Order: sequence, then structure tokens, then C-alpha cells
Amino acid sequence: MRLCVTSAGRDIEARIDTRFGRTPYFLIVDTETSTAEAVVNSAADQRQGAGTAAVQIVIDKGVDGILTGAVGPNVITALRGSGIKLFEGASSEDTVKEALVKFNRGAFIEASASPETAPRKQQGGGQGLEQGIGRGGGQGLGQGIGRGGGQGLGQGIGRGGGQGLGQGIGRSSGQRRGMGGGRGRRRQG
Repeated sequence: MRLCVTSAGRDIEARIDTRFGRTPYFLIVDTETSTAEAVVNSAADQRQGAGTAAVQIVIDKGVDGILTGAVGPNVITALRGSGIKLFEGASSEDTVKEALVKFNRGAFIEASASPETAPRKQQGGGQGLEQGIGRGGGQGLGQGIGRGGGQGLGQGIGRGGGQGLGQGIGRSSGQRRGMGGGRGRRRQG
């Protein structure tokens, strides 16, 4: 199998780089002979679209599989239909050589290349093919209804697992004063 391994260096003694699109090097390793070819990831410095550009690099190299830490949903979409197998969960604590030993022992499970069926990264840990949506911090300002002119200040708390792909949702909480019903007239009597 021609396996593309994301690497911080040019040889199998280098550490794994867990980022697919931003890894400095791809080591294309023949898993049967352990020969490796270092390929500079020219997509790593792109402002946007590094992951999908990196997919094109490995497709052009004719790899059968990718071993990396994690990929985002755009990479999964770009891989769909390519026939390239995706293996996630590699650790930057391992060298490429150590990761290959684990790979040959079956330590890495093939990930799905379908965003709809891919497990999501959850708060508190876990690994998935997609980043969680969230990471918000909202602030709410509320104005009271009624002639009392009540104002409320609330500080929202947005929670999101993963690395925010969207905007966080802030929930407003706090005290509100002057919440009157109707038009807020007061009777004196």
C-alpha cells in the first residue's frame, strides 16, 4: 500500500504532524518495503483551502491511504470518490516509523469519507472526522418593557465542542427590571 503520512520532517524518524492540510511534509511510504518519498506540502502556506489543495497533492502522488491526526469536513468532501482510505488518530508523540509499526498492527481504524455518517468531535474529548460547531460567547442586552424603563444586562454563555465552524450562540441571562405587562401604567390610590 502507498500510504501518505503527515510528517514534521523529511524522513521516517521525524515526528508525526497531526494536521493534514498544514503539515510541512507528506511521506509517501510503501508499507511493504518501508521505502519513503518526502513530498513538500506546497498547500501548507495557503491562506484558505489548504486541506483541499493538499488532497490534490496526494491524489496526484497515487496514494492508497492517508495516515494523519485529524481532517476537517472539506478534506472529507474532497476525498469522497477518490478511493483513498483515511486513517485518523496518529499522535505527534510518535515518529513516522513508530506510527507505521502501529499501522501495520491495525491500530488505526479506517475512517468514513462521508460527512453525513462521520462521528463528530464531542465536548470533553473524542475524535471525529468533523469539527464541532460552536465556541461562542454571547452578550445580551435587554430592555424592559413598560414605562419603568427597565434595562437588563446579561452575559451569555456559549458552549461548543470542537473548533468553531460556525458562530456561537450566546444565551442571555441576568436580571431584568421594569418588565411590565401591557402599557405599564401605574395606579395611585
